[in-house]
Amino acid sequence: MAKLFRAAIMGPPGSGKGTISQRIAESFGLQYLSSGHFLREGIAANTEAGVEVRTFVERGMLVPDHVMTRLMLPRLEQLIGHSWLLDGFPRTLMQAQALNNLCQLDLVISLNIPYETLRERLSDRWIHPASGRVYNLGFNPPLVQGKDDITGEPLIQHDDDKPEALMARLRHYKDVAKPVIDLYKSQGILHSFSGTDTDRIWPYINSLLCTKLDTPPSDACQPQTP
Repeated sequence: MAKLFRAAIMGPPGSGKGTISQRIAESFGLQYLSSGHFLREGIAANTEAGVEVRTFVERGMLVPDHVMTRLMLPRLEQLIGHSWLLDGFPRTLMQAQALNNLCQLDLVISLNIPYETLRERLSDRWIHPASGRVYNLGFNPPLVQGKDDITGEPLIQHDDDKPEALMARLRHYKDVAKPVIDLYKSQGILHSFSGTDTDRIWPYINSLLCTKLDTPPSDACQPQTP
């Protein structure tokens, strides 16, 4: 990949961002940067920003913009010579503006998934808290029910993945994401994809990236039937 390429992916909880991000990273050689990973890493390393993050995470609160930018921007500066895909950052307009001051994104992918699909996915979602690994009983179950594949430690279900909390989470996501989506739309770099099945959305994202990255014909860019 001769030219640097920086992208971000947005979508509500349960939209399949993680799955699609991994496919993009594997197919196109972009470094996958998950804000959740950086949060856990900062907390584990007891960095100044990590200690600050922990105070919010332990109380079940959203990490404020100024803390997220303090955590994320130095890491992105270290990767200034790399091509990457961001997942989970920026989430708010303030975060997007702070990122813009560091570098310009080439592409933003926004996933639009119906509420009923999100509800079904999240009711089946179980997480390994220490690593952030996500399992879905419907299409990506653990090898042993209730246990992480790598460590054998117990999996948990987040309270906010339960149906009664989901509507509030989605409402919050839409309110916060709209100005970010509008910003990237105005910059001409936003591409939205709608559907209920990640495997049906993926060929369209794959095709877009093949075009954007001017990737020569390969297995990743062969025509696929959605």
